[in-house]
Amino acid sequence: MVNNNRSHEKILIIMVQVIKKGLETSVQDYPGRIGTLNQGFPSSGPMDSWSFRLANVLVENDPGTAALECQFMGPTLKFKSDRIIAITGADMSPKIDGKAVPLWESLEVKKDQILEMAFATIGARSYIAFAGGINTTPWLGSRSTFHKAGVGGVDGKAIQEGQIIPLNKSKSVAGRKIKKDSIPVMSVNKKWSIEVVKGPNDDWIDEKGHKMFLNADWKLQSKSDRTGYRLDGPKWSFAEKATNKGLEHGTFPSNIIDQGYPAGAINLAGQTPIILVNDGPSMGGFIVPYTVPSASFWKLGQAKPGDSFNFIEISVEKAQDLRTEQSAICSEASLLSSKKENILKEKRPSIKIDKIKIIDFDKEKMNEKIRSKLMEKKGMKNIKVRFFD
Repeated sequence: MVNNNRSHEKILIIMVQVIKKGLETSVQDYPGRIGTLNQGFPSSGPMDSWSFRLANVLVENDPGTAALECQFMGPTLKFKSDRIIAITGADMSPKIDGKAVPLWESLEVKKDQILEMAFATIGARSYIAFAGGINTTPWLGSRSTFHKAGVGGVDGKAIQEGQIIPLNKSKSVAGRKIKKDSIPVMSVNKKWSIEVVKGPNDDWIDEKGHKMFLNADWKLQSKSDRTGYRLDGPKWSFAEKATNKGLEHGTFPSNIIDQGYPAGAINLAGQTPIILVNDGPSMGGFIVPYTVPSASFWKLGQAKPGDSFNFIEISVEKAQDLRTEQSAICSEASLLSSKKENILKEKRPSIKIDKIKIIDFDKEKMNEKIRSKLMEKKGMKNIKVRFFD
């Protein structure tokens, strides 16, 4: 007979309760849902993966671990157990039990304390990482929320009041900070310079159209979300192949036979450019004259409706370099020394050295040869000579 004592075990509650949901707060992980476009599901994931990954680094998680993305206005959360957290990205004036707390460093929240976040003052999206990460059920290999299909995250939607966010066990410390030069610099004047790579359908736009696009200011419409960013600006002009084409391509110059869209595609729907972001479609029948590279997505994620974009053309190689540089920043290399590291340093034994004498052995051998020849020349070959410093 087996004696099962599990019912008598004390269950440790590791979770956070949602008191206020914020405007749109969702569970995301990085890089999101990969390899599912052929099934009609985008990658999703954080709009600003730079801030997201650094939040996880601060709490000693893997950079891609599931965390919360808060859009425009953050949530109010009550902690059911002690936890180390970090808040990065947009400034939503976070407070713990009414006391302001800093961004870009790890903080300790005690059981029953309440984290409150307000409207974003600088930037648009803030990230809350919990040591150990969020423990929701993955869907197609990712915990990222895809709102429009109702999958991932907590019940496939933005978090709701009264919900419980489950967390994994963890071991972490407070006091880890990000170096100032590793923090993305957000616009404070509502203007953003955003890198773009030409193509894949740049040959459908004439020279005048390209100059117009790269020299104009484009305003982000309020009718924008995680699927696409609609822009207001001047009218485009097209190359001959866009106006003199087969009927199978469609009526408007920007129509084309359905094709695959890259992430970050600037999709030209008639005269309206739409940047396809994290939850964007994988294909369609509009041309894509330019594409925003992944390393510049963080700027899109931190822009608000009404902000203006100007675009800067770069090469594919430059875009790849920017991504490599950004991935290097989103690591332990961006940390200032933490309390934990300082404790380890204090425990290391130190060795005191009064003086260090450096000997050049090649020079010593050369001097020895010179002395030997001098002694031989003077007939003192068999005399032992001792030299003193």
